[in-house]
Order: sequence, then C-alpha cells, then structure tokens
Amino acid sequence: MTEQALPEPWLRGTLTEFPAVPRAVLHALELAKEDIARWCFKLSDEQLNARPDGIAPVAFHLRHIVRSGDRLLTYAEGRPLAGDQIAALKTELEPGAMHSDLISEFNERLNKAAARIRALASTDLEMTRKVGKQALPTTVGGLLVHVADHTQRHVGQAITTAKIVVAQGG
Repeated sequence: MTEQALPEPWLRGTLTEFPAVPRAVLHALELAKEDIARWCFKLSDEQLNARPDGIAPVAFHLRHIVRSGDRLLTYAEGRPLAGDQIAALKTELEPGAMHSDLISEFNERLNKAAARIRALASTDLEMTRKVGKQALPTTVGGLLVHVADHTQRHVGQAITTAKIVVAQGG
C-alpha cells in the first residue's frame, strides 16, 4: 500500500480558530517547513553552501527565510529592529554554514515566527506600521501577508538551487 501525501496545509482544515489572514500565513510557514525538510534537509554542508553559476546558496535562502520573517514580524509588532537583527542581516550570505546549525536555526525561528503570528492574530490588520529606515507605510496585515509571500518565494529558490546542486553531483 502506498502512502498518500497530505494535501497542502491550507487544504487540511486546520487552524480554524484564527482569522483568515493569520491562518493563511501560518499555513504558508507550515508548507515552508515541510517543503524545506523534504528538499533541503538531506543536503551536505558542501551542498548547502554550493553556488552553482554564482547564484545564492541554499544556506542563504534558509537563513533569509527566518531572519527576514523575524524582521517583518518585529515591524508588525510595532517595534524597530534591534542591533542583533541588523547584524544578522549582514551575515546571511556568509559561506561555511554547518548543516546542523542551519537546520536548527531554521526550525527554531520558524516555530517562533508562528508563535508571534498567533499572538498578532487578534490585532487589527489595518493598524498602520512603518518599515525600515525610511519608515515606509504599511499595515499589520500587509506585513503578515508579506511574511507568507517572501517565505514562499525563498522556499522556491532554495528548492530549485538544491535540485541544481544535486543534479550537478555537488
């Protein structure tokens, strides 16, 4: 008997206790966790850091997914970025990521992001927020939707890069 794959998280009828927007963002994070585990967790340190044709490595995308989500959620919570968040931004492309550290950071930070989204679920999504040094205007809802969008964009890039690295025998 073959094992049937589950439908994507948004089709599982879960998280119904949350309003539609936070629920969709939480589902996007669940899908990211599942897809990255399937395609990237088996890669070696060398494969995670490989840059075929100079493109960003899988390690960058995994770091960027969780670190950019942290920054976006900080803005959604109405707070400015802290020094350690800005410092972490500057290290996302650093070579030499270790598999165990990378996977641990990815899982831990994705879980923390989900908890923060759950805490924001009852917030007025139209509440104004400011982003970056230029204090560009947005809303809590806009930031939450961008967390989902940005996460999925980089998941796709990580998976594509992983497939290229594996196909090249790297």
